[in-house]
Amino acid sequence: MAKVRANPFPRVCDLRAYFGRATRSLNERAGLLLILTSAMWGANGVVSRAAVGAIPPMTLVALRWLIVCAILLPLVREPFVRHLPELRRHWRFLAAMALCGYTGFNVLFYLAGHWTTAVNITLLQGAIPPMVLAGAALFKGEKVFLRQILGMAVSFLGVGLIATRGDLTHIAGLSVNFGDMLMLAACALYAGYTIALRGRPRLPPLVFFAGMAVAALVASLPFFAAEVALGHFFWPSTKGFALVVFVAVAPSLTSQLFFMRAVELIGPGRAGIFTNLTPLFGALFAILLLGEPFHLYHAGAMALGLVGIALAESAKRQRIAPA
Repeated sequence: MAKVRANPFPRVCDLRAYFGRATRSLNERAGLLLILTSAMWGANGVVSRAAVGAIPPMTLVALRWLIVCAILLPLVREPFVRHLPELRRHWRFLAAMALCGYTGFNVLFYLAGHWTTAVNITLLQGAIPPMVLAGAALFKGEKVFLRQILGMAVSFLGVGLIATRGDLTHIAGLSVNFGDMLMLAACALYAGYTIALRGRPRLPPLVFFAGMAVAALVASLPFFAAEVALGHFFWPSTKGFALVVFVAVAPSLTSQLFFMRAVELIGPGRAGIFTNLTPLFGALFAILLLGEPFHLYHAGAMALGLVGIALAESAKRQRIAPA
């Protein structure tokens, strides 16, 4: 009797089962979801620099949400149509969330680069976690633990280390200008989005995100029209189209779904601290992809970011009775 040779490749059903288990496991790991989210947002910063001269900024904002809608809406067509009456009931909430967290933040982010330096922008992004932590405490009644404050401060030191390139004397050269104010406004918008995300309507996550993606696309059209009217539009290059596809799939689609799920699991206060990893990942990707040199302060900043998050996360084990 001939010996049956074992199949060296797993069966399709085994792969599907493994993928299903991995997806369910990831869906319950808020920390991993937020680390991946920060990595994608850090890559978005590198793309923003690479996109200069390849695609206009407002065109990038509009096209990214057009691609997201083109990918997402066919996948959720039936549940989207089924929940359309509820989406209409909450259209004001969807519009405000999309304008703050999606369109508004990116528009202000790109515009700030015309008036301020990359050092200032990197440093000012560290304002998001304190804004989220303070807003969650003031408007949502969330407890703020001492370890969260200390962790936030340690992570912010890591951001400052990158922003000053390891030389604290650079702080004296930082000046507040119109671009800095735009960046602070952008941070405030995303902090508000993060805080409000906990109270989103009880819709399926993909349906809710699809509704906000449509709202973000609509909100981006006036900015795109203004870019064309002011004569700043030019046809994107092949590189520009490639960049906008990446931005749409990773930072715009995947990361936002990860972030929404993480906020649902652990709340905006704890989730917000992870945004301090974004500039750290941005520096790492700039080194790997753009060939920028690696310095000792990069390693120190990454270590501070991880220590700060670990310290803030340990606060969940504290048991303090309510006042």
